[in-house]
Amino acid sequence: MTWIKTVTMEDDERVKKAMMAQRAVYPIEYATPVHPENDGKTSSIVASHSLIPDALFHAFSTFGALMSPELPLQRHQHEMIATMVSVTNRCVY
Repeated sequence: MTWIKTVTMEDDERVKKAMMAQRAVYPIEYATPVHPENDGKTSSIVASHSLIPDALFHAFSTFGALMSPELPLQRHQHEMIATMVSVTNRCVY
């Protein structure tokens, strides 16, 4: 759960549009949030961007494009890279 104010898709059409558009570029195996918010549809890191729907779309659609199955890396390689970046940055997320 985020500690800042968030806006749900049901409350703001711009947030809904940004969420749906960024999800469209994600590979199907990334469709379900790993740590869903109370609504069960949004992860807290995505919800934390809901006050600025344009930023939400651009940040997460970029990530979705980087996870494209057409690129030479497989999901387990993506996960390994993400883990090493988090360790290097001393991030527990």
